[in-house]
Amino acid sequence: MSRAAEETNRRMLRARDVMDRDYAQPLDVPALARVAHVSQAHFTRTFRATFGETPHRYLQRRRVERAMFLLRETDRSVTDISFEVGFSSPGTFSRTFRDIVGRSPRTYRKEAVAVAVPTCFTMTWTRPHA
Repeated sequence: MSRAAEETNRRMLRARDVMDRDYAQPLDVPALARVAHVSQAHFTRTFRATFGETPHRYLQRRRVERAMFLLRETDRSVTDISFEVGFSSPGTFSRTFRDIVGRSPRTYRKEAVAVAVPTCFTMTWTRPHA
């Protein structure tokens, strides 16, 4: 791997780390491109080539993963959870959740059973693959 490719990967990983850490904050492509020190168009193109999905879709999936945990482990309302994980509208949250998981948040909660296994196994088994 060339030095330039390594540097590009580091920049994309830096931006992805920000999305993983600050998923509930309002993040947009211009802010993430600044983190990676590249233009917006280059960031979107390179992120997709590196990780196989757009930055927006990655962020949505990350938010849905956190929501899945909260739906399984808490009795908080779906609306509260949608706002906590960074969605500005419960309708958008429900639509995105259904697109990624294949079920509505309410159906997921009814069918999900909290199992006493290590979190790493639960995350692997329940990770959406959309």
